[in-house]
Amino acid sequence: MIVISKTFSAPQYYDFAQIAPLKDIVFFDIETTGLSSDSSSLYLIGIVYHQQMEWHIRQWFADSMAAEQEIIQDFFQFIQNFKVLISYNGDSFDIPYLIKCAEQYGIESPFDKLTSLDLYRKIRPLRRLLKLESLKLPAVEAFLGIERANDINGKDLIPLYKEFLNTQDETLYQAFLLHNEEDLKALPQLMPLLGYLDIFRCSWKIAGYSLFEQEQTLTVVLDCSISVPVAFSYETDIYTISVRSNQIIAEISVFCGELKYFYDDYSEYDYLPDEDRAVHRKVSQFVDKDHRRRATAATCYSRKTGIFLPMVEEDSMFPVFRECYESRQLYTEYVDDPDFLLSYLRLLLAGND
Repeated sequence: MIVISKTFSAPQYYDFAQIAPLKDIVFFDIETTGLSSDSSSLYLIGIVYHQQMEWHIRQWFADSMAAEQEIIQDFFQFIQNFKVLISYNGDSFDIPYLIKCAEQYGIESPFDKLTSLDLYRKIRPLRRLLKLESLKLPAVEAFLGIERANDINGKDLIPLYKEFLNTQDETLYQAFLLHNEEDLKALPQLMPLLGYLDIFRCSWKIAGYSLFEQEQTLTVVLDCSISVPVAFSYETDIYTISVRSNQIIAEISVFCGELKYFYDDYSEYDYLPDEDRAVHRKVSQFVDKDHRRRATAATCYSRKTGIFLPMVEEDSMFPVFRECYESRQLYTEYVDDPDFLLSYLRLLLAGND
């Protein structure tokens, strides 16, 4: 077994206090010769952590097949000093691989005592929002502008490790360490991606808003307590959002005209054809029988003319209007009030978090 320790300087990528004190966090990544511990071997484990104002890298390299057990034991012992384990796809691959591998040696794993944060799982919902080509590390790093010194991937290293076991070639050994080191250094740099989730959940203040009736558009600018590293925009049928730094700019298509509000319990209402509206039977009893009939779900409504904002789902806070009973598109009436707009936008953009 060979253990490598070094330090490096890097900017503060993310407000780690949102997760845990930085001293309690460790990033990790493993290198193996395959996907299953039954038919492959673990040859490198690397971690990155922050202590005494510096970033540290520690790597455990199996310089022989017999060293696999040693690097697992030493790694498990070392990470017991931390509380949060951060990885990229670690919940699906790295951690299960290590647990199964450790079981083969009768080694107890410490993962049940640590909180795991899998960045891959966290950012998976962002792929469509950010228009990411894929969620493989190179694509995610390219989105953030992270550059690597070399582009060799872990799969390419598998036959090289088998060659190293026969030759002990120093050049190959350095290639393994460099690839793993670049994976490790990238992990803290991926943390700002969580801002794309946080920005839809953080506190907002309305910086300004304008209603353009002729264009049937409402524009709202939100100041957010969270920033994102790379600007992006996203468009749906009813709104477009642009996110840059700590601002969300929402452009929402509004409806100007007449819509219908449908009452829930139509059995208590009558429909008045002459007036094209429904009224409660306590009122309709005074209307001539020839000018009223039992309301149905489709005719139990009142009409309203105004300016309406689209909704993606019903919410008890907002009265819901439709063009007709069968309409899938929902609306609520526009209110010229910042507090209303904040509540409305929370509901409208909830699907992006």
